[in-house]
Order: sequence, then C-alpha cells, then structure tokens
Amino acid sequence: MEELYEIGGDPAVSGRVTAVTPRLGHAGRVRVLLVEDHAELAETVAGVLRGEGMAVDVAPDGRPALDRAQLNDYDVLVLDRDLPGVHGDDVCRALVSGGFPGRILMLTASGTIQDRVDGLGLGADDYLTKPFAMAELIARIRALWRRASTPLPPTLTAGDLRVDPAQRVASRAGQRLALRPKELAVLEYLLAARGRVVPAEELLEHVWDEAADPFTTTVKTTIRRLRAKLGDPPLIETVPQGGYRI
Repeated sequence: MEELYEIGGDPAVSGRVTAVTPRLGHAGRVRVLLVEDHAELAETVAGVLRGEGMAVDVAPDGRPALDRAQLNDYDVLVLDRDLPGVHGDDVCRALVSGGFPGRILMLTASGTIQDRVDGLGLGADDYLTKPFAMAELIARIRALWRRASTPLPPTLTAGDLRVDPAQRVASRAGQRLALRPKELAVLEYLLAARGRVVPAEELLEHVWDEAADPFTTTVKTTIRRLRAKLGDPPLIETVPQGGYRI
C-alpha cells in the first residue's frame, strides 16, 4: 500500500513512501548526511530514513555540509546538486579531492543525460532525479553502503539469537523480539562486530546522529532495555573501560 505525498505542491520534490518496502542491507549501521535546502523535503526524507534505522544528519547548504563531513564519519552523503549557496558540484568536487571516504548520491530536478554524466564526472557514485520514489532512495543508499563496507551474512546469529537485517526482525529461541528501532540497530551493530568490544562512543557515533549528546546515558539506557528483552542467559557483556560485546 503506497501513500503519495507532495511537498508544497511542487512536483520536483514529490515522491512515494511505501509502507511495505523490502528492507535491504544493514540499515542500523548506515550513517547519512542529507544536504537539502528545501526544509520540508529534508525533514520528510530524514524522518523516513530514520524510520528505516539509519542515523541521519541534515545540512541546509554546502558550507555546513563540508564542515560536518570533516567532523563526522558518514557512510553515504545524499547531496542536492542545486544548492543556493555553495553549489552541490563544488561540494562534491571538494569532498572527492579531499579523500572523503563515504559514497555520494547526487539529487537534482534535472534529469538530462548530460547532467547525469556531469554529476558522475565530478566523482558522485550515484545519481537520482527528482521527483523520486522514497523506496528507490532507500534502496540506493543501502546499495552504496554495501559497496563501501565489509559484506555481512544475510542473518546475524549468536547462540539462539537471530537477526535478519533485511526484514529488520530479531528472534531468540524462535520467539520474535519486540525491539525499538534503536535497540535493533544496537543489537545489529554488536553482532556485526563479531566479538569485538564496541565502545559506547562508537555506538553513539554510528547508531545515533550528531544531535545526540556525547555525555548522554542513552547508550547505557538502550543496552539495559535490550538486555531485558533478550532475556537469559545474558548475551551482551559489559567490558569495564571498554564497552560492550556479544
């Protein structure tokens, strides 16, 4: 079942949100920087991506985007090409020449072949024309993330615990667990670490976004709720002065 949304009556920023979109990739680990000057569109897109388990920061123009890209580790940058301040082309060019490690998905209202060629020629990894289906944007972000990361098995397991990132479902001893998006994202991240101790700061960096207070207890609170839902025997170990591991 699809819900058609239109922002400000502008067909250039309209799209579709699909409630039953197949979920691909390992969304809990994806950190996205969305660079979009249309505030309502940015808020809508960011909300949908966060609902998919991604950590999303938003920049309204090229200058703050460049600043954020220097401060944070982003897996994918979704870049509107037609920015009013620092143009998207200049942002892309600067990031690529500076060795930006993430992937760049460029958005534009212009869909000519030459525009696509120009955008990819600047170093963008993918190109999507407005209006776009939200399901396609999600799929493209996850595809870019998979290309930039170490592949993981389709199902993550530890003992009788199973997590299917594609369906965003977790179960233990055959019983489905009712997890919140962040709880599932933390669980997925710990399982993907394959026994490595993960510091709380790393979880905060990759599962939450830049709005998260580095001094907050949100990681500890989420781990506590997750442990309660996972039940016994305990699976998540706290390593003193280190972090958490499964």
